[in-house]
Amino acid sequence: MVRDYLIIGAGPAGLQLAALLERDGRDYLVLERGSGPGTFFTRFPRHRRLISINKVNTGYKDPELALRMDWNSLLTDDPDLLFTRYSERYFPHADDLVRYLGDFARRSGVRAEYGVRVTRVRRDGDGFSVHDDTDRTWRARRLVVATGLGLPNIPAIPGIEHTEQYADFDTDPASFTNQRVLVLGKGNSAFETADSLMEKAAVIHVAGPHSVKMAWTTHFVGHLRAVNNNFLDSYQLKSQNAVLDGTVERIERRAGGGYRVLFRYARTTERLRELHYDRVVVCTGFRFDASLFDADCRPDLVIDDRFPAQTSAYESVNVPGLYFAGTLTQQRDFKRSTNGFIHGFRYGARALHRILGARHHATPWPSRTLPADPEAVADALVERVNRSSGLWQQFGYLGDVVTVHDDHALYQEEVPLDYVTDGGLGPAAHRFVIDLEYGPGHDHADPFDVTVPRVRENDAEHAEDSVYLHPVVRHYRDGALAGTHHLAENLENDWDIPSVHRRPLAAFVRACLG
Repeated sequence: MVRDYLIIGAGPAGLQLAALLERDGRDYLVLERGSGPGTFFTRFPRHRRLISINKVNTGYKDPELALRMDWNSLLTDDPDLLFTRYSERYFPHADDLVRYLGDFARRSGVRAEYGVRVTRVRRDGDGFSVHDDTDRTWRARRLVVATGLGLPNIPAIPGIEHTEQYADFDTDPASFTNQRVLVLGKGNSAFETADSLMEKAAVIHVAGPHSVKMAWTTHFVGHLRAVNNNFLDSYQLKSQNAVLDGTVERIERRAGGGYRVLFRYARTTERLRELHYDRVVVCTGFRFDASLFDADCRPDLVIDDRFPAQTSAYESVNVPGLYFAGTLTQQRDFKRSTNGFIHGFRYGARALHRILGARHHATPWPSRTLPADPEAVADALVERVNRSSGLWQQFGYLGDVVTVHDDHALYQEEVPLDYVTDGGLGPAAHRFVIDLEYGPGHDHADPFDVTVPRVRENDAEHAEDSVYLHPVVRHYRDGALAGTHHLAENLENDWDIPSVHRRPLAAFVRACLG
């Protein structure tokens, strides 16, 4: 039997795509190596606290607006299938997410086979064959990989094989009592680990070659979050903890136990420093496992070979018919937007579903019709940008599109911006694209420094200088960028003031259309 789609992985992304395919009656199957949905979250994060927010009490009655503050729910028409019904904790326990994903799979009717350990992916005519460790085989015309990053990302440091890994080290703080500990990495997993050890370890050093980046400055939620940064407070207040900026050159086991670490500081010209620790824990992230693929269908890799290279349609750049969903798609917006997280890639999975529908099932991207006049276009754009959760969560990546014809306009929602500019929606004489963006330099300004000049709120005259999140509308004439209009920033993210937002936008649309 040759199916239309095989999805490898029943995590949040695989389930999201499968639920959409199920709703539309597509021919698909999900293969999952674990015993149920969301196996990754039965083990990670190791200290069991998610950093994806779960804001139950938003004051919103509109469920679309509420999704802006709900980072764990998948997209569904079932009001009972919201993660906010599973926990009231702002940073919930990972076990609650596993329970939610199991219920989502069951109630959405997702067709999945569990306990399938895929060992090989081959080209099979115009499609693919997938093999597991019991010699079972599945075939499909198209393959979607939603496995996440399955392998630890281990730096090439001599002696690192002797250390402990984030994926399997003993997380009981008592086992670190009165010890000197080196934690390699400067991301959330590293600081999550260091924070958990502060009450027991004698000395903790967190080390890495790059500066610590705070999510509140960069607006990238994968950078260090406040919930994990208590360690920085202990470092700056001289509590036997430190953040080391530099590179580990070598790790050696000492005959009497512990480690000898040769370290090169980034900000000095001194010789290698010799440091000594009882334990070394490596928390340097994860990478994509491409070893499953035969040579003739192995996807190209990018970003230090950590991610599969993808087109704007989430398709492998070198293997036609091989698509990706979930955290693997952060290659498209690496450390800029939210494709690496549920609250981002749930919309990406829906976009992929729409792309597949247009390419293979004669189902155009969903649209609605508007009058072809500037006020109607401006009103539709303002209404959506003030309500949409997809544009809010995938800022700078997804946009709404209005294509204006002579006698009508078509409105299409949540299209990847690169997919539009790559011609995925076809040619058009006039096309307006709106998204939400931070201004240039937003990731370098201290948001808490009151001496830094800011654009005045609701200042339409200087809206293009806005640094905070705000709507941006671009006009494309015959596929080429012809004009850009910024809507003034607003503290409450209410871009609906007639004199500040609607009328200037309508004037821009009118000028673009001549």
